[in-house]
Amino acid sequence: MNGTVRISPGQLTALTLLGGSSALAASSSHGELLFGLFWVVLAASLLGAAASRLGVPAVVGQVLAGIVIGPSLLNLVQPGDFFLTLAELGAIFLLFMVGLETRFKDLLAVGKEALLVAVLGIAFPLALGFGFGLWQDQSNVSALFVGTALVATSVGITAKVLQEIGVLDVRFAQVILGAAVIDDILGLTLLAVVASLGAGQGLTGAQVAVTLGLSVGFVALVLAVGIPLIRRLQPRLQQISLARAFNVAIVVGLGVAALSSVAGLAPIIGAFLAGMVLAEVKDEVEFESKVHAIEAFLAPVFFVVVGLQLDVAALGSAQVLIAGSVLTVLAVIGKVLGGVLGARSMGGRNALLVGLGMVPRGEVGLIVASLGLGAGIIAKTEYAQVILMVLLTTLLAPLVLRALLRGQPRAAAPSAA
Repeated sequence: MNGTVRISPGQLTALTLLGGSSALAASSSHGELLFGLFWVVLAASLLGAAASRLGVPAVVGQVLAGIVIGPSLLNLVQPGDFFLTLAELGAIFLLFMVGLETRFKDLLAVGKEALLVAVLGIAFPLALGFGFGLWQDQSNVSALFVGTALVATSVGITAKVLQEIGVLDVRFAQVILGAAVIDDILGLTLLAVVASLGAGQGLTGAQVAVTLGLSVGFVALVLAVGIPLIRRLQPRLQQISLARAFNVAIVVGLGVAALSSVAGLAPIIGAFLAGMVLAEVKDEVEFESKVHAIEAFLAPVFFVVVGLQLDVAALGSAQVLIAGSVLTVLAVIGKVLGGVLGARSMGGRNALLVGLGMVPRGEVGLIVASLGLGAGIIAKTEYAQVILMVLLTTLLAPLVLRALLRGQPRAAAPSAA
């Protein structure tokens, strides 16, 4: 034996066929993903444009597009890992772009209102959701989880509506964005607490304090270090090419988003913070247009995937429809009340706009509901009720917000009272 392996012609043919079959299977899988992406982009473009022509926010049409082409109706696309990853990237770039249009000094100017709106916007929905759960004879932990689902805020959906209208730099919009960041920090801390209780794990006040401290510390560190550093690097950034400046922006955006998840925050918050840091030099360094091009492609994918994950069939029972509608009313009341009371110093109209801007639950509510179902904290009936609440707040709140702002030019949009 010389160690040489001899392969007969028949074996060689079999191996070739097996290899070819493997390649064909991979090619087929890739083809399915490409066709799926084709349907997602096409549906988002058509229904998004149709919604805009009807005076409805494009994001509403894009969410409906996901329902139409998803498992609920045509079943052309499944919300698998590929599309969930693209959707997360879409949310990251959307908030990155929103951050680029938001300067830190503007958020500081509304810091008091934003903090109050965030705290009240958590306290009221949590209490209302917990009471609703107890009224339905749920356990304390299950009822608390329903309240936690009501706490969630999808800043991505509201931010896109404000971006479409062109009022991101107006005071009430800055309050919404600032409150959403604080809301995410406190809301995710609350979610960690409730999830631990649902798993039967003991939880000390020290653990809660550490979780909250890491989240707040991360936000403070990014802004305290990032803004002075980017200003110091501004002269060098002005001398590099557009392509390299764009690469720097992408590295910063994705890097801070990744670090955000390590710190226990949602990646979209890190992307938003990175955008705020780079906003300090965007007037002197050109990269915003290229970032916007990526966001224009990926953000609609995010909204379509929100629709893909909604199971319309599960919402058909009378019990789910009635209880889910009541839960939706409570969800709206909790956030609007938090906005009206928290931002009352800005005047009644602006405070109402702030409250409405905090209403959509979107992907955040879906994530919370999925976690609760997967951990066995809530049953399928409660899950369907929460999903209905998420669907209604996601679709209706942008419509009302858009209607209140319709016909107002950018310069005349509401400001502080």
